[in-house]
Amino acid sequence: MASQSQKSVQSRDLVLIGGGHTHALFLDLWARSPLPDVRVRIINPSTHAPYTGMLPGFIAGHYTRRDLDIDLAALADRAGAELIIGAVDHIDPMGKKVRIAGKGPIAYDVASLNIGISSTVPDISGANEFAVPAKPLGAFSEEWERFLHSDRPARIAVIGAGVAGVELALAMSFALQQAGRPAEIFLIDRSQALSGLPAKASNFLRQRLKAYNVSLIEHCSIQQVCDHSVILGDGRLLEAEFILTCAGAPPPHWLRQCDLALENGYVSVSKHLQSSDPSVFAAGDIAHMSFAPRAKAGVYAVRQAPILFNNIQTVLGKKGRLQTFAPQKDFLKLISLGDKAALAQRGRLSLSVPGLWYLKDRIDRNFMARFQ
Repeated sequence: MASQSQKSVQSRDLVLIGGGHTHALFLDLWARSPLPDVRVRIINPSTHAPYTGMLPGFIAGHYTRRDLDIDLAALADRAGAELIIGAVDHIDPMGKKVRIAGKGPIAYDVASLNIGISSTVPDISGANEFAVPAKPLGAFSEEWERFLHSDRPARIAVIGAGVAGVELALAMSFALQQAGRPAEIFLIDRSQALSGLPAKASNFLRQRLKAYNVSLIEHCSIQQVCDHSVILGDGRLLEAEFILTCAGAPPPHWLRQCDLALENGYVSVSKHLQSSDPSVFAAGDIAHMSFAPRAKAGVYAVRQAPILFNNIQTVLGKKGRLQTFAPQKDFLKLISLGDKAALAQRGRLSLSVPGLWYLKDRIDRNFMARFQ
């Protein structure tokens, strides 16, 4: 009979749901310092996950599609994890199982959600049929490449005039100019554009939009999105061959059936990034930080990674204490301006000087280098 010391420790199952930035960094950390007797599986719809920080640069033509991709298959292999291609559509905290659409359930001891959000606008008639959402990136990049290299009239409507909408409108205008196709672009918002920025930064970006022939339409709802047109709430019809949605950020509806505490559909997490079930964690845009609510931003997803790594390992049995995530109230934003230029903004300060885009480029490439 084997002695107690000879008995192997029972293996535990860690399931990472989604290949977002936090989980990519988590796998990088796990590869450097894994726990023994833990089977790690990551579930994602594809073998690659895009880094959205470089999306405006890709649309403008400064990067290739490959530059944006985190190779989850190679990353999982380096971390000793199994990559499962699929999409989770249910979590059962009581039975500790996740269900993959079309494949069935997988058991877990600890699970973590980092599935991001989409940019669909289900409350606008026709948007799901005739508009392309900016997220997820895959479909957007394919549709954009086809449009950019077509001979269709360069008329575009972008729904949502936050920072992301402005960056993408400027990027599309620049790319079309480079292709010899001067564009007519409408940027539409139901309220005030760039309302999350101070006046100085907002005014700078408004001038930039004018210089790039982007027409800003504010305080105007959208009645309907049609094939090749957008009907505004006041009855105006805008012809558009390419319609992009950057407004809204709905979480997947299936989370509402999972017996986890939610806030407007997002998973509520504690300062330890644990949901209402301590064995289920969440990070990135899908997580609502109930202890310190913040706007959705990639910087939080990145900075949550070491906290998530430590706390999951602690729950799985590693000696130590749970760590607290303390999100900063503000952070430096480097906003792409179409060509190789950027606006730096933090608090009430904003600045655009030569070389800022190259600083952003270096930060983004250094981030991606962690996964190569």
